[in-house]
Amino acid sequence: MSFGQGGPSWGPGDNGTPDWAALAEQSAARARRKRWLMIGGGAVATAAVAAIVATAVISTNKDDSAASGGKNASQLPSATDLPSEAAQPEPSFSSVQPPPPPDPKDYISDVKKDRAPVSADAFFPGKQLKMGDRVYAKGATNRTTNCAATTQGALGSILAGNGCDQVIRATYSRDGVAVTIGLAVFGTEAQAKKAAEQASGGIASLSGSGVPTFCRGGTVCRRTANSYGRYAYFTVGGFTSGKSVTKADKNVFAVGDDLTNFTFRQIRHRGEVQASAAATAPTT
Repeated sequence: MSFGQGGPSWGPGDNGTPDWAALAEQSAARARRKRWLMIGGGAVATAAVAAIVATAVISTNKDDSAASGGKNASQLPSATDLPSEAAQPEPSFSSVQPPPPPDPKDYISDVKKDRAPVSADAFFPGKQLKMGDRVYAKGATNRTTNCAATTQGALGSILAGNGCDQVIRATYSRDGVAVTIGLAVFGTEAQAKKAAEQASGGIASLSGSGVPTFCRGGTVCRRTANSYGRYAYFTVGGFTSGKSVTKADKNVFAVGDDLTNFTFRQIRHRGEVQASAAATAPTT
């Protein structure tokens, strides 16, 4: 006996009794197929849901971007949204050049500008002179408008011929050596320079205040002549014992050079002080 496909089946020789084992196996197979179909369908459904969610997220982002004008997540403003910098004033420069600082030499080169006091103490202050580790005792000083009276030989006429106004002398000594410096004052730099260049004879030594007479009576002594600004300065140096000076007597040369350098610095400082005062003076 046989029914249509999928119905119960009885095998031959069963005397019409159903084959229960076969029926049970067929039922189990149908249950397994149904279970696999359900699992497969669930996986497909899960994948579909995930795709839908992803699509929704993308769509939402697109919508948000469109709603916000296309700005990205950092919300950076566009160039047109940035505030412009406040206008800063441009630096301005005067087209007028400031005057150059006064030249100190101008103030010791012409009597019209050189208005500081002229005296022995102004140029040779104190009771001694220090140059490095060397100390010189200050002797007598002298100031006179009779320029020729302070000289020996032809220097007197040279000073007078170039318009000498006055001469200041000062003597310094150390270890048996004495040097007198004579500072001749003129009206202009040109006069002082010419007097120094024409120098012949020399300044007369100045004794006193503990310094005996030196460089007189034909004793050979060292003489120098220099100028700076409207000042010419001359030295005469030698031994207080009356001994003549030779080129080997370096100590005499050293004292004379120190005194010459000091005098130059004093003249230059005089110009610096007056130039500084002129630079800081109020304008009218």
